[in-house]
Amino acid sequence: MAAAAVVAVVVLGIVLVVLTSPAAHTESVTAVPPLTAVPAAPPDVPATLTEAWRAPSAASDTPLAFGPAVVTADGSTVTGHDPLTGESRWHYRRDLPLCTLGSNAGMALAVYRNGEFCSEVTALMPDTGARGPQRNSDVVPGTRLISDGYLVTATGPYHLETWRSDLVKTLDYGMVRAPSEPKTQPRPNCLHTSTAITSWRLAVLERCPREAGDRLTLLRPGNNESEKPDQEFSVVLPASGTRVVAVSPDRAAVLLPNPTRLSVRGADGSEVASYPLDVPAEDLAGDPPGALTPTRAVPGAILWWTGSRTVALDPIDLHPVWTLPGTLGPGGAMSERPLIPTPAGLAVVNPADGAVQRTIPVDRGDYRGPVTLTALGPILLEQRGPTLVALR
Repeated sequence: MAAAAVVAVVVLGIVLVVLTSPAAHTESVTAVPPLTAVPAAPPDVPATLTEAWRAPSAASDTPLAFGPAVVTADGSTVTGHDPLTGESRWHYRRDLPLCTLGSNAGMALAVYRNGEFCSEVTALMPDTGARGPQRNSDVVPGTRLISDGYLVTATGPYHLETWRSDLVKTLDYGMVRAPSEPKTQPRPNCLHTSTAITSWRLAVLERCPREAGDRLTLLRPGNNESEKPDQEFSVVLPASGTRVVAVSPDRAAVLLPNPTRLSVRGADGSEVASYPLDVPAEDLAGDPPGALTPTRAVPGAILWWTGSRTVALDPIDLHPVWTLPGTLGPGGAMSERPLIPTPAGLAVVNPADGAVQRTIPVDRGDYRGPVTLTALGPILLEQRGPTLVALR
């Protein structure tokens, strides 16, 4: 009788663990056979583009297309679509709401909210939807993911984290919930207002108590776990209401107000160049959502959307090359040609001077908000608010 009671307790424990485990509240349907590579991009941008399909994707702020799939995130579900038809080929669903969707190292990264934090992170393979690495995090709702291709950073107002491609954490910065070593964080009480990344360099704009201006901090997230952030420099800027726009291997570009200018900072944080900018005051109001200034890297340039115009920056020294007013987003590239969204459609621009060579009409109905772009083979994707639209 005693042995039977022990067996019953063990069985009951196993049942309870199974019923309450994350796997019991997860639906993972993989693609069989896997998605295959899409056709190559056309030799030039097509003369016309019409809507091929659309899907809800409220948990993403830019189209995600890599490998053979277009990936959307809405509610609690991440879906892998056939790029040409929009057919759902795989999906991953939890009983938790999605915080955001990003990508790194050729995988989709789904971040789910569990309680107060966006704490459950899962990598998904784009061709099948099969699960890859997973981790728990301490980032909060409103987080966004930015990647340099190997390291990915989850932003946050008082705390950010950087993970390797296997989702091992290599950087904690800011207000850490349970530090294993005290006093490893230099400024835990500063508000993070904007963030930008390039290979092995992470720029953070901080607003700290009792400092006259915003602070620009350049971090070097490494390949290994570390309790103490590796800081390249940290300098107080001559103004508040600033934002970091972009970083390169040895530069960081910061937008400064009164007068509006782009301040380029060198390896020690000192200003090496300053460029006046014609940007309306309303473009400078507030801090960017998710602490990210809208930018997109294309061949030969970094495209930056101020809120009313697109500015092309040199990818090395970050000086402004050209400006196109009246745009709806930073833009992107198809067939290695820059495309900029405008109210009339998509402007095909000369990469050297930004001159509009032609405009491809796009019918967006009554949608008038920001537009972000990504191309995959012959498909051009527009993120319009909570909806992703495929054009061909």
